[in-house]
Amino acid sequence: MVEPFPLIEISGPPRERGRQYGQKAAERIRKGTSHYFAQLKELSLDSAGSSALVRDYLPVIEAFEPTYVEEMHGIAEGAAVPFEDVVLLNARTEILKLAARPDLRARLAGEDDPDGCTGVVVLPAASKAGRLIHAQNWDWKRECAETAVVLKVRRDDGPDLMTFTEAGALGRCGFNAVGIAITANYLESDRDYRQVGVPLALIRRKVLESEHLALAMRSVYCTQKSAANNMIVSHCEGVAIDFECAPDETFQVHPDRGLLVHANHFVSPVALGKLKDTGILNTPDSLYRDVRVRGILEPQIGDITLDAVKEALFDDFATPWAVCRPPRRNLSNNLSATVAMILMEPERGVMEVAPLPALNRQFTTYTLDMATARKSADPQAMAKAV
Repeated sequence: MVEPFPLIEISGPPRERGRQYGQKAAERIRKGTSHYFAQLKELSLDSAGSSALVRDYLPVIEAFEPTYVEEMHGIAEGAAVPFEDVVLLNARTEILKLAARPDLRARLAGEDDPDGCTGVVVLPAASKAGRLIHAQNWDWKRECAETAVVLKVRRDDGPDLMTFTEAGALGRCGFNAVGIAITANYLESDRDYRQVGVPLALIRRKVLESEHLALAMRSVYCTQKSAANNMIVSHCEGVAIDFECAPDETFQVHPDRGLLVHANHFVSPVALGKLKDTGILNTPDSLYRDVRVRGILEPQIGDITLDAVKEALFDDFATPWAVCRPPRRNLSNNLSATVAMILMEPERGVMEVAPLPALNRQFTTYTLDMATARKSADPQAMAKAV
């Protein structure tokens, strides 16, 4: 029996809900930070050096959304860990790879493992129940099965949200009370780490805080990033777009017959004509993972169920290089696995999550009260967002 991911419920203004988050998830936050700091020590970077990197990067976060800095201060206070540790959890890749020292940048350029992931959206017309399904396998470090949580945020300044994320981070994948959902997965291009961009975790959180789909998509499409990333944004009423993001440009992939599947390589013809996909070197299984999932689900279009999506994401073809990855050493010799399978039906306010699904098929159901959805825009909030 694999332990389910704990549910952490928080509310109030940013710093207060951060304190609640830190207190309730303290053990997992400390375990997560210790894991990443062990990696930093292998790179001869001590706590003073990592703190300096955080201080250099903090203005980028403050310029994007200062309340996130407040929330991270609260998390640090609640968990009794240094503030820099929490910032590192939320921007680990960017802080390391965009280090100010050229010698450090050269040493770290290839040190962060790619998180694999296979994302799926089934539009209502393609599903048996007439409800949108948004799902993902998260492929990352095996240790993160012990450091991730499901975070439910009750907000006074926007729609409530629920996100599956590493403990101490503000967001990863999830949905909100107005039916907007997001998943994300690794991409890599020859344009990466030439500029300073907003941490990807914070862009995803911004999507989940959005009252309007247009503003959610704007955050993904227009925010400057440090490196490539793929983000799928959907709305429960039947809209989904896959955004293949280079640091300075965004390309779109749309559903085909109501089905959208994406792994870890660029598929937009426009993108492939303008940049070089450099991620296949580390994730060669991406080339068939999306093909496998699509091939399993396509014959069921119009009749796709949540269980059908689960079975597609459990696919073990070519294991251990499979859609559902058992713990194995990756090409960097780190222990990698499908850490979690996450399935969402935003219209129902339901998220189902199975930890380490190659070893465990037990799902835990988490719910968000969709009755709290705000039906109309706050003009002042919208003006501020624009």
